[in-house]
Amino acid sequence: MALIIPVRGFTPEIGPDTFLAENATVVGDVVMGSECSVWFNTVIRGDVNSIRIGNRVNIQDGSVLHTLYKKSTIEIGNDVSIGHNVTIHGAKIRDYALIGMGAVVMDDAEVGENALVAAGSVVLSRTKIGPNELWGGAPAKFIKMVDPETSRELNKKIAHNYLRYSRWYTDPEAPTDF
Repeated sequence: MALIIPVRGFTPEIGPDTFLAENATVVGDVVMGSECSVWFNTVIRGDVNSIRIGNRVNIQDGSVLHTLYKKSTIEIGNDVSIGHNVTIHGAKIRDYALIGMGAVVMDDAEVGENALVAAGSVVLSRTKIGPNELWGGAPAKFIKMVDPETSRELNKKIAHNYLRYSRWYTDPEAPTDF
């Protein structure tokens, strides 16, 4: 069973039909929407400031979400995919965005709707990534615009796939092919 820890008078609020891997940790001022999935060894630490997560967000294995005390918060929209071993520290991630494996997104950065952050990228503090933009590198730089429909469909598909994967852990009758 996942570790859910109240701290400073805040108890995490987990939305309905959300999958929490048995060794995921969710702490403090965290509000998570419905049909999310928080995968193995992920830590969502709302001990020093708030973390708000929309619906159908998947936060993959080994990721860490944290903030700065009294300075930064995390806001994540709907249908967002956060890849394996991602660090998000006090940033805003808009609907249908995808954060690639091993990326770091720092305080007060914003990732726009349908945007893509390439694997291994480092998005520096206060960076503004616009809608439908692909950024990559360390530090992350603009690479190109992506087609809004293509980006949205890809990111939505990944988010919904993770919802399906999570059902394999909670419903023995869940389909394994789609």
